[in-house]
Amino acid sequence: MSRAFLFPIAVIAVAGCLAFLPSYLDDYGIGIMIGLLNAVILATAWALFSGPTGYISLATAAFFGVGAYTVAVLNESVPYPLILIAAAIIGALVSLSIGLATLRLAGIYFVIFTFGLSEMVRQMITWFEVNITGTLGRYIFLPIEPRHIAWQLLGLAALTLVVGWLIRRSKTGLALRVIGDDEVVAAHCGINIARVKVLLFGVSATLLTLAGAIQAPRYVYVEPAIVFNPTLSFLPVIMALLGGARSLIGPTLGAIPLFLLFEWLSASYPNAYSILLGAVFIVIVYALPQGVTGLIRRWRERSASVVQPEEAA
Repeated sequence: MSRAFLFPIAVIAVAGCLAFLPSYLDDYGIGIMIGLLNAVILATAWALFSGPTGYISLATAAFFGVGAYTVAVLNESVPYPLILIAAAIIGALVSLSIGLATLRLAGIYFVIFTFGLSEMVRQMITWFEVNITGTLGRYIFLPIEPRHIAWQLLGLAALTLVVGWLIRRSKTGLALRVIGDDEVVAAHCGINIARVKVLLFGVSATLLTLAGAIQAPRYVYVEPAIVFNPTLSFLPVIMALLGGARSLIGPTLGAIPLFLLFEWLSASYPNAYSILLGAVFIVIVYALPQGVTGLIRRWRERSASVVQPEEAA
């Protein structure tokens, strides 16, 4: 068997082993597992597009919220599996329409637009609920227990990593990396820049939407302030940057320790949580600009450069 397939096999094997945990964990343990898997999915899905391109998207909360609200609206009339399919389709369509209109932006303009997008969607749904339905928020009554959510998120996390692996090995993934290095060079190479960016933005957004849809039953009651929380847009960025956004496994390496750290900070210092979150972000950007995987790569390069002169001597 080719070594190239070791990564997806390892991902499936680890997911299979972890699938036994929800049957033995208590409610608190399952809650931690759900939080960890959600962090891994959001950070990895975000990095599928933003990692190689360098386009910092703050629209994670928008797609997460769209997925959750799709479940809230359809849960009383549509079977749950079909709701997930509908959420994925809606997320893909929304992302493609947004991508076609905005991915010509770059730098700070793209960052500002994506953050504004999340706020716009939240305000639009709030207005619709208050003025059209006469209420704010919806209840979700589905026979889905926390362990069921954990199993679904585990499958989605494995799917996200395998999709990322497939993209990196494809021509589209190579084109995306060329675009991230220099769009002018990519255009001269004959790469359809707009099509590649819109396609990968759509894949990333669809996975983010599914994460919100799967977790919606856990909230029981959904309202815009909960599922369109701006924190959902910032945390995946911090996690991916810590681990290394350009590496496939990097976001996972950043998501797990940071999730545990943020859980402790929010429980121990709830009033100073936002300040501490910002401080962690600043430290990561200045101390580890290429993330943990970038640090490891530089260490290996230095070790190799030291060994080569010694061998030549």
